[in-house]
Amino acid sequence: MISAQQFTPDLAGRHAVRLEMKRPDAARGHVDGGWWPRSAEPEAEFSELCAALEPWIGVASRVSYHLGTWGVASRRIEVNHRVVRLEGFLTMDPHTVVVIGSDSRRVTLLMVPAATAAEVSRAQLRAAAATDPTANVEELRQGSHHG
Repeated sequence: MISAQQFTPDLAGRHAVRLEMKRPDAARGHVDGGWWPRSAEPEAEFSELCAALEPWIGVASRVSYHLGTWGVASRRIEVNHRVVRLEGFLTMDPHTVVVIGSDSRRVTLLMVPAATAAEVSRAQLRAAAATDPTANVEELRQGSHHG
């Protein structure tokens, strides 16, 4: 069982994934953690995210994202020799990404835009990984949570 909030592996020499997750014993809330991608390139960013999330969800099978937030993406990518479906929706919160893995395990992540200043991004990641189960995405982004 993973107990650390932060998990940033070196994925075969690539840069570390900027990801903070709630502790496994934390109460469920609107999000399970936060992610700060380095670009708006969905295929590259989602590939690294799926690999980094394996301890939480197993092998990823699907990534759902807001169509207006990300650039053009193919419908499928390969992560560790497995196919992951990419599904864009206009109805999702533009600041979240949902990743579904083995046995339908899923995580909803606050997605901090790549161009966000480092200090603000780190604060939002910490807020998303806090144990406060009531903070919604907008409250996490604005720093008005109580965790």
